[in-house]
Amino acid sequence: MKVADMHCDTILAILRGKEQGKEISLRKNNLNVDLERMKKGDYLIQNFALFLDLEDPILAGSPFRYAMKMADVFYQEMEKNKDWIRPVTKYEEIEENRKNGKMSALLTLEEGEICEGDPSLLRDFYRMGARMMTLTWNYPNQLGYPAKATGGEFAGKAFSEAGYGLTTRGIEFLEEMEKLGMIIDVAHLNDAGIRDVLKFTKKPFVASHSNARHLCSHPRNLNDELLKAIGERGGVIGLNYYAYFLRDWKDGETVVSRAEDIVAHAKYIRDMAGIEALGLGSDFDGMNGELEIASPADMEKLEEVFKKNGFTESEIEKIFYKNVMRIYREMLG
Repeated sequence: MKVADMHCDTILAILRGKEQGKEISLRKNNLNVDLERMKKGDYLIQNFALFLDLEDPILAGSPFRYAMKMADVFYQEMEKNKDWIRPVTKYEEIEENRKNGKMSALLTLEEGEICEGDPSLLRDFYRMGARMMTLTWNYPNQLGYPAKATGGEFAGKAFSEAGYGLTTRGIEFLEEMEKLGMIIDVAHLNDAGIRDVLKFTKKPFVASHSNARHLCSHPRNLNDELLKAIGERGGVIGLNYYAYFLRDWKDGETVVSRAEDIVAHAKYIRDMAGIEALGLGSDFDGMNGELEIASPADMEKLEEVFKKNGFTESEIEKIFYKNVMRIYREMLG
């Protein structure tokens, strides 16, 4: 079965390896994602994020500049492996690649501060091929507030209060993204910020790698209200495989990302938001810990667990790729 995965952090992992003097190839490596395992997993398209941790000293005060290094890695790997995969910016290019037996790669941005608050840099990323952006990662930035901060002066704070919505600049970015045709991604954004996205936009948007808060209380996950709202807008929520977004673990429990838990979130989101709102957003190469679904080569195993839990072939197709393809057809032209 074809697969469309809305999020991985593999490009940063490759760049970090290169900075340490290692030769890491997208074609075959020891990370979660490589092309050989994508091919084995029958991947139609993989989103590759340019991900930044704003507290990383290697950024040297310029998120945009470091993102350019990642973008260079992405396009170098695309050129070296063009016999297997091609970058895309339009839906029709995905279909063309499919007909020609090639996989597709969509460039995305994770952390709105990658644009340093400057809409012209957002437009530059669009010109470069980026077609989706998360507004925040895990720190407050010039656009808004995360679900929970993992560092800085707000370390450990969950931004759940209504006063922490998008900033004026954040709303300007929403308008510019809709104008450009860049998909808004609310993964990592706090509840108030997502409500602002609903208020100030008209088009569908995604939560590329998020789960249901009812089943796992981490604020990164979406509550019932927001699950329903994203579904009603025609958006898609990508199931995240990270163990700490799947369950509330008790002391002493062996922490493992299990396929059964991924499917449990799919069941819940289907009931809340509808089957049309479900997709995949593995977060490969952006998480640690033991994984039952550890690479694209394991997708057949995940498919079997869906079947065992009563999902029909048609429903699994929608989750694995058709819902994401619908968003790309509507949003990318």
